[in-house]
Amino acid sequence: MAANFWTSSHYKQLLDPDKVDVVQRLDKEKGLTLEEFRLIKIHMSLQIWKLALYVKVRQRVIATAITYLRRVYTRKSMTEYDPRLVAPTCLYLASKVEESTVQARLLVFYIKKMYAGASSSDEKYRFEIKDILEMEMKVLEALDYYLVVFHPYRPLLQLLQDAGITDLTQVAWGLVNDTYKMDLILIHPPHMIALACIYIACVLKDKDLTTWFEELRVDMNIVKNISMEILEFFEYCRPDSKGNILIPEDRINAALNKVAAKP
Repeated sequence: MAANFWTSSHYKQLLDPDKVDVVQRLDKEKGLTLEEFRLIKIHMSLQIWKLALYVKVRQRVIATAITYLRRVYTRKSMTEYDPRLVAPTCLYLASKVEESTVQARLLVFYIKKMYAGASSSDEKYRFEIKDILEMEMKVLEALDYYLVVFHPYRPLLQLLQDAGITDLTQVAWGLVNDTYKMDLILIHPPHMIALACIYIACVLKDKDLTTWFEELRVDMNIVKNISMEILEFFEYCRPDSKGNILIPEDRINAALNKVAAKP
């Protein structure tokens, strides 16, 4: 693992925002809209979280898996890379990279358990071990074998301690988790995402850290822009009373069926 973000492959592969949320040509030909593309990415990120709860992996593994998933779709179409299979494959790959290996057969078992008794349309979610192993090679190629990912969690804890507001840890940590429902990790350095989450947490809890932010000598316009993206996401996908994001199943199935349909 690279010890320094600024010399890592992650830093070198950061993307401009206009290069991230782009529907690939093959998907456009299937009629997939930008909104449907975003919904599928959100839905599959949530599926990774759900599957990870079954196999009991560390949060870092989940975050790395979602980063892989989102990075794949900046380069490959959903038509070629079925999101239903890419999601568990990214979790499998991330578990190995983050030294918390989950056996493919265990993932297959829990995928089947998750969809036991589901409608026939969910048959497409049920895979065998060979499917995951074959997709793993395709995902590795799509990622150009660059597997190092730095996350906002560590800088978040360091910054909260430096600011003397460790009482905001739970709120800020939850916000960092929510950023993986977006593409921010592909665009911004992790510490800037962490700062944006602290900024929002301070607003929510009515804490004034203006002086502390000024002393950091970071570009506050970037911090505020990231904060606005996070808040706009919550407007786009309003969570329920428990903080869960619910996407209508019929919308997801309709979108997935477009990229799964044969030409």
